[in-house]
Amino acid sequence: MTRRCFKIKNIKVICTKCGKSYLADILQDRCDDCNEPLEVEMVKKGGIREGNLLKQNMLERYADFFPYFNTINDVSLREGFSPLLESEKLANEIGLGKLYLKNESSNPTWSFKDRGTVTGVLHAIKIGYKKIATVSSGNMAASVAAYGAKSGLKTYVFVSSQIPIEKINPIAIYNPTLVTVEGRYDLIQRQSLRLSNKYGIYMLNSDATFRVEGYKSLAFEICEQTNFDVPDYVLVPNSSGGHIRGIEKGFREFKECGLIKKVPKMVCVQAAGCSPVYNAFIAGADKVERIDKPNTLAHGIENALPLSGNQVLRMLKWNNGLCVSVTDEEIINAQATLAGTGLLLQPESAATLAAVKKLKKEKYFRGDEKVLCVLTGSGLKYTAAFERHELEQYTCKLDEMDSLLGSLQ
Repeated sequence: MTRRCFKIKNIKVICTKCGKSYLADILQDRCDDCNEPLEVEMVKKGGIREGNLLKQNMLERYADFFPYFNTINDVSLREGFSPLLESEKLANEIGLGKLYLKNESSNPTWSFKDRGTVTGVLHAIKIGYKKIATVSSGNMAASVAAYGAKSGLKTYVFVSSQIPIEKINPIAIYNPTLVTVEGRYDLIQRQSLRLSNKYGIYMLNSDATFRVEGYKSLAFEICEQTNFDVPDYVLVPNSSGGHIRGIEKGFREFKECGLIKKVPKMVCVQAAGCSPVYNAFIAGADKVERIDKPNTLAHGIENALPLSGNQVLRMLKWNNGLCVSVTDEEIINAQATLAGTGLLLQPESAATLAAVKKLKKEKYFRGDEKVLCVLTGSGLKYTAAFERHELEQYTCKLDEMDSLLGSLQ
């Protein structure tokens, strides 16, 4: 099914491998020739809109970098503008020049996914779709369900039958058509792409072209929040690969427009129990290979064959970036470390801090670097992880409070 809306007919999407271009007024996320992901053409001239941040949303402030949208208020849930914290305490403990923590749990559905969902939904509306869908392990499902409800689109959400039960109701509350599917996550993703055209559904999966565009905004905010003195390294937990691709593209566009002097080195972070990009990266391969038996508590990055895996490898090569894998034990320890600074983040988020610790321990970092961890979502998304921590509590009767408190001094 082909749907066109000539309001964006002059915008092109380009294959990330072979360079073949297509018009953006139809839904097409993969190249016809090489089946690699498409990317919206680079913005080469633009600036930041002035105005009161309290009265803007992210697409209004960075409108020059989203030239294909002109009406956004009916869809936006005020995503973006998440806090950037500098932790001198952790920087000193680990041995770094500066350590920044970009806390994406402040987004409307508590994760970074909202940045990409809003741009994906807007594109769906622009080209005439009335139905949207996604395949997700949790965060994206809730995000698409929420924005589908806001925009009045018929919304389908497909999740693996292995998804933790505590993640189901926070998706179902938005009243999408929610379907649990038996099968591997990566295979469900690929099946959904085949079915979307048959049923006229805009499939808003992890590396959908216009979802990736929304993630640029995180890079834009980092530039402003660091007064355009961007970090040396930006660490991003990786599943399908769309998130890190979008962030890197955002930095490239700001550099192209003269707003920053350099693009940070991107660090792709994976869990050791499911690390197809890492395996290919250390082997010097051009393509990722499927992980036969993925196993990690960081379910949000448990993707056995990421759709954008090959493009992430290409991006890391030209960016001079790197890929790191961390164990579940390292992730849990990092989650506890973040909690010690007052931040409750999901295991996927903690993986970035675990990677920072690992890189410093292995002497990759000298000690004067400026490093930023993207913290992708709230720890309340997956409370079962608490069972991996040694959490203490005390119990007493009312008349025992005095003596108990005294004994704890």
